[in-house]
Amino acid sequence: METEKKPFEGRDAEILFSRTVKAGQRIYYIDVKQNRKGEMYLSITESKKMLSGPQDMPQVSYEKHKIFLFQEDFDKFGDALADAFKFVKEGQTETPESQEDADPIKIDLDF
Repeated sequence: METEKKPFEGRDAEILFSRTVKAGQRIYYIDVKQNRKGEMYLSITESKKMLSGPQDMPQVSYEKHKIFLFQEDFDKFGDALADAFKFVKEGQTETPESQEDADPIKIDLDF
């Protein structure tokens, strides 16, 4: 039995929402995407400009790192990120006690 597959329209066709954050030599892309099952997830990409070769004719390349965050992990990830931001803003030097009963967050990395 042969099943008909929907044509894939390319990577950009799955982006539902996008924001770009330029920060010096780095650019962060925050995208909401939808998989083939209709589930939305967050894709965060860091792109860093890299120079190599001689100074008079440098080779330009971009190093990219991606994090995929699925909806069921948003609350835990958001809480952890807010705690990290607060920690840095307050200039703390000691790490707070970790939550022993907290479930680990599953993150897929694509290098």
